[in-house]
Amino acid sequence: MTDEAVASIGVFDQPPASEPRWPSVVAVLFALGLYVALPQQMMGSAGAAAAIHFAIPAVELVLLAPLALGAPHRHAAESVGRRRAAIGLTAVLSVANLLALALLVTRIADGSVAGAPLLLAAAEIWTTNAIVFALWYWELDGGGPPVRLANLGGRRDFAFVQMLNPELAEPGWHPRFVDYLYVSFTNASAFSPSDTLPLTRWAKLLMLVQSWVSIVTVVLVAARAVSMLG
Repeated sequence: MTDEAVASIGVFDQPPASEPRWPSVVAVLFALGLYVALPQQMMGSAGAAAAIHFAIPAVELVLLAPLALGAPHRHAAESVGRRRAAIGLTAVLSVANLLALALLVTRIADGSVAGAPLLLAAAEIWTTNAIVFALWYWELDGGGPPVRLANLGGRRDFAFVQMLNPELAEPGWHPRFVDYLYVSFTNASAFSPSDTLPLTRWAKLLMLVQSWVSIVTVVLVAARAVSMLG
């Protein structure tokens, strides 16, 4: 793909004025619910572990509330503070899920998690992983929602079908959070891009990391299941 072709991706006659935030808010709240619902066997009974288990969702809510209530739409003129808060929220959620994955590895290694709690924890970590990377793709593609709204003809990190084939797109179409959520879930399921292509190195590396987390989660559960059958 030539630089001219990449630069022309997503050019539309009528640029959107804003983009709703609520789909990402729902996704974050769902991920926080999954984190809180992790089986007790995963967290242990230590006071520090229990405190962290509820401290992380509290921090997330502190970051999320001003964004959801004070800025329910993303605009091209979004403030730097709100942009940083959105990225910080995604970073905290990412760290929380990596900690949960590390706990899962530890609990499987010492044999303290098995059966239904193991399957439940793995499903929650896998689902949160997909949500986390959907947030990263949405926040970083082409410089983020504010930059994309300000310049629909700018360079992008992901090439959607509607961008490569504008005749298939609805008038004024541009990728929103749900589109990135779809990309994330398909990448986590297939361990590779589906119909949306990463164009830049950072996008490819981010998809690689997501696939790695997904593979580790699935392989751990499969290995434990085989061990239990044996």
